[in-house]
Amino acid sequence: MLASLPRAAKALLCVRVLNQVGAYAIAFLAVFAGPARAPLVLVVFGVATLISRWGGAFLLDRLPPRTVVALGLASTGLALTALSLSWEPVPVLISVALLGLSFEIYEPATSELIAETAEGEVRQEVFGLLGASLVAAGAVAGVIAAVLLPVGVRWLVVVDAVTCFAAAAVAVLFLPAGGPRARRSGPRWRPPRDLLRDTAAATLFAVGHLAITMFTQAALLQRGAPAWVPGVTLTAAALLSPPVMWATRRALTPRPHRRVLSGGSAVAALLSLFLAAPLPIPFTIAAYLAWSAAMAVLLGRWTALIADAAPEADRPRWFAFYGSSWGLAQPAVPVAVALATPVLPLPGQAPYALAAAAFLLVPAALRRPAVRPAPEPQVT
Repeated sequence: MLASLPRAAKALLCVRVLNQVGAYAIAFLAVFAGPARAPLVLVVFGVATLISRWGGAFLLDRLPPRTVVALGLASTGLALTALSLSWEPVPVLISVALLGLSFEIYEPATSELIAETAEGEVRQEVFGLLGASLVAAGAVAGVIAAVLLPVGVRWLVVVDAVTCFAAAAVAVLFLPAGGPRARRSGPRWRPPRDLLRDTAAATLFAVGHLAITMFTQAALLQRGAPAWVPGVTLTAAALLSPPVMWATRRALTPRPHRRVLSGGSAVAALLSLFLAAPLPIPFTIAAYLAWSAAMAVLLGRWTALIADAAPEADRPRWFAFYGSSWGLAQPAVPVAVALATPVLPLPGQAPYALAAAAFLLVPAALRRPAVRPAPEPQVT
């Protein structure tokens, strides 16, 4: 399948994989900030990423996709460099805000470029190939994290910055120059009702996903795991996910997106409850690995759902609006976790309880109201 992809898709795949090798910003941001500052830092980061996603869609209407991708990656690298050099609370918050403002700029452009390469089930498989490649890159990232985290989390930020600069260089050198998209004319764009519903469901899913992604690495350390365990856990999750995707491909690819997402979210809720239980560290890691495998199957489905439903001329706006789900979830998760922590009996349970509740609500949010048949005219 990789050989049949256009050159632009292959180059974009390389950009995403290279960037993913050093993508530690979310997983270790709470560790970098420390327990006292983590909620505020994560809220600032989340609000900034929400702005960033819409900024990427705005730029995509005015600049070539290659320029938007390179600009987003380079600015993220600069923000990470500033973060790695920040020690006091105020510089850290400023650097995190700049990181969030840069973090999602390239997302609408990359999603649009992928959506242009294929349609239907082929498009779904392209998104799946991207997901598998990113998971494989995550294995390398986990090894790097296992090596560098005992030395200091600041070095993870440095490596993240280097990979951002490298990915930006690949984008400039190998992505087609192209041109800006034709500006949309006509009445002011408003999100359709189906997009609103799908985005609401995606927001719930993002809350569940981020609650586990943001806090699990810190939770493992708080439960007594050695410093190398979080990195090895990330590597193991990355290595497990591709076989799971391959094994489920034939059974799940033909099935409707919403059915797969609903069933997978229910499974994710159950695994979140396992993570909340005060189990020994090996069992916690096993539950996290199973959850990661489920996420590898589900994450690409959301983008494929939006790509299949969106009119071609409006795809950047659809991707940006859908992406707002993650931007809304990022500041909401740490606030919700902070509010739930005093209520729950054991420390560290709040992220997983929040994740379970959010995942359980996804099927209801994805359900479409039944269409009532029009009444037959009465004969008089």
